[in-house]
Amino acid sequence: MSDNTQNDDQFFSDKVIWITGASSGIGEGLAKALATVSAKLVISARNTEALERVCEECVAKGANIADIMAISHDVTDFEAIPQAVNDVLARFSRIDILINNAGLGQRSFAIDTKLAVYQRVMDVNVMGPIALTKAVLPIMIEQQSGHIAVTSSIAGKLGPPLRTGYSASKHAIMGFFDALRSEVAFHGIKVSTLVAGVVRTNVVANALQGDGTAIGPEEGLMNEGLTVEEASGIILSKLSAEEDEIIVGEGQEVQMLRMKEKDPVAFFRMIEQMAATQLYGAK
Repeated sequence: MSDNTQNDDQFFSDKVIWITGASSGIGEGLAKALATVSAKLVISARNTEALERVCEECVAKGANIADIMAISHDVTDFEAIPQAVNDVLARFSRIDILINNAGLGQRSFAIDTKLAVYQRVMDVNVMGPIALTKAVLPIMIEQQSGHIAVTSSIAGKLGPPLRTGYSASKHAIMGFFDALRSEVAFHGIKVSTLVAGVVRTNVVANALQGDGTAIGPEEGLMNEGLTVEEASGIILSKLSAEEDEIIVGEGQEVQMLRMKEKDPVAFFRMIEQMAATQLYGAK
């Protein structure tokens, strides 16, 4: 075991960590990784059956069942948030880390996308994390400590085609949490944005098309990018170092981030050409 891994383990040990969207993907990966380091876990998601499975697998990895709390919760059910927070406090008395990970994708031309689809994506990806964060903030301020993270995306920095709603939501959440960071630092609270690239999850399969239906597993299968375990390892290592912005990606997507920072005009022209070629068959 490396010194860095030992330090990560010590950092998370005995901390109360709430992960939303924990029934699959990155959220599930984070829960399983934290189950091995004596963290006290609060895992929440809409899919109760999948959440129970994750809970069982966390126990199999060494977590004490008394240290895991599973909450069936839809992040857009804002009225249910106060009770969920109270339940967590009744169980663990504090909240040390909140990882806003629940999210929803979108893949469609803007002209074909119903407004209801945009509304749903914004509710899940923006208003959900904001609502839960606002409910947890008073607790962390009283503690004078805490760490809030949110899973954003490289799409929240680049604006790729067919993702107008998704990209808008991730740009919005980056803006909110970047601004929040400056407000809460005085209270000893850290804020981290997780800028996720391509990770092998079901995010594309679950993404909404223009009419509101999901793409589905046949067309949305992800065989490229980081594994969930690799992504979770990067995130936890960087969270333990209390980094502000955490890039979770590799290869071309990271190069595109750097290109936009260095020469945004050239980047925009490149994206336009890529879209013309891939979407319209231009040469």
